[in-house]
Amino acid sequence: MADLAALGISFGSHEHVAVFTVAESQAIDRDIPGAHTKNLFLKDAAGDFWLVTVPAEARVDLKALPDAIGCKRVSFAKPEDMVRLLGIEPGSVTPLAMINAAPGSVGVALDTTLAEAHRINVHPLRNTGTLGLAGKDVASLLKHWGHAPIIAAIPTKETAP
Repeated sequence: MADLAALGISFGSHEHVAVFTVAESQAIDRDIPGAHTKNLFLKDAAGDFWLVTVPAEARVDLKALPDAIGCKRVSFAKPEDMVRLLGIEPGSVTPLAMINAAPGSVGVALDTTLAEAHRINVHPLRNTGTLGLAGKDVASLLKHWGHAPIIAAIPTKETAP
């Protein structure tokens, strides 16, 4: 919150019951304006960690993702690595957790649609709240914390008819 104030970033704040999945958050999301997000904490075949933020409804194509963000084959990282590197528990994943990550320890990618959105909603390092701020402001915070976010069209799978 201090960094938001220091950088003059405006935001909306909402408190709510704990949510652990995108499905659980859907009832809450209806009352919060803006784009809602899903975050994937991944590890690539080279051993590098990634935090990828996409629209909540996206079904990320994990096979095509490496080409989009410049890494090797990816899989989901272990919860203990999330705690160690991002300082948060599963269910609270957010690009704002990069405040806890040492520069260079975790790559971060933000879907282009979110980076360009007027307002995106992310957890404030806990799953009992939501902060809404501009996508460009999320990118600014990441840069402020020493991370160079990759802004890319994150590949998705088609949803079943």
